[in-house]
Amino acid sequence: MGGMLDLIWESGQRAFRDNGLEDEFIKHSRMEAEELRIAGKDGVPLFEVKKDDPTSKDLKNSRPEIDRRLIREILLNAVPEDSVKWGHAFVSARPLGEGQHEITFSNGVVTVADLIVGTDGAFSRVRSLVSPAVPLYLGINGAEVSLPEELVASTENRDISDAVGPGTLFAAEASKAFVAQRNGSGRIRAYALHRDTLYWTLPADPKEAKRVLLDIYHDWAPWMRKFIEQADETAIYPRPIFYLPPDHSWPHTPGVTLIGDAAHLMVISAGGANFAMLDGLEFGLVLVDAISKGLDREAREAAIAEWEAKMLARVRPRAELIKENFQVWIGPDAPQAMVESMKKFITLEQAKER
Repeated sequence: MGGMLDLIWESGQRAFRDNGLEDEFIKHSRMEAEELRIAGKDGVPLFEVKKDDPTSKDLKNSRPEIDRRLIREILLNAVPEDSVKWGHAFVSARPLGEGQHEITFSNGVVTVADLIVGTDGAFSRVRSLVSPAVPLYLGINGAEVSLPEELVASTENRDISDAVGPGTLFAAEASKAFVAQRNGSGRIRAYALHRDTLYWTLPADPKEAKRVLLDIYHDWAPWMRKFIEQADETAIYPRPIFYLPPDHSWPHTPGVTLIGDAAHLMVISAGGANFAMLDGLEFGLVLVDAISKGLDREAREAAIAEWEAKMLARVRPRAELIKENFQVWIGPDAPQAMVESMKKFITLEQAKER
């Protein structure tokens, strides 16, 4: 599940680089996938961001795309096989005092931990140990659908392949969007999003789900409708959009911290994966430093608290900006408003990189 991620030099790429995995990243990432096209419901590009030289090896000034599954594979292959305990779904944690917690897993295993790091995503169970915050619904619902590589490669679907291009096509109009992205495997994944209540339900039956989506996109480009018609029926998923308040924070709780979506869930396209990978890298360095210096528990907790404040301050401006932009991108004035918003956003990003 999930598509491509564009990783940037100072965060996502740095996590690979500082762990000696840059060669693996280069091997599996795609420069040409940076290309972005913005269109209306007819699928005709109104604005394009192209890579000047798709063969360039300039990682510092690029945002190469890489499949989520490959990131997972690279990272798992880089750690000792027995360091990941499979089948241990977190159920609860009971404070024991002095930062220790008794953890209960779904398989019945109970253990005591000096430190819990919540990396368990949007609906984190660990989060409740430090914060009452729960994800908020953005008002945008929809589905993830995908076209298998063999159908993408067929001559009958040349129109789909040509329309999407090597990277991402973001078609938006009338408070709806169809976002299609080419994966490294050749599969094209798409997010069919529209404004609706949280109670809008995607039927569990794949054929009925397709019928519902085709009704929503009844007057959109023929190739988009064909995409939905031919979508892999084993890979249709509901995709309501959630986020945490951009100013989400918590008083430091000894023995517990959060990283990634558990700490700062952002709407899609916000670069959450880059922040999560940087969170993990920096938090690891904080722990290494504490251990190498022989810090006592109180000093270690102070170092973690300082890092938490830095992490949340770094994420906040981006989370707020993308939340506001996404409302424009899937709003009544798209695609024109999205084009203008994207131009401003790209200008800001380029200014940061100089």
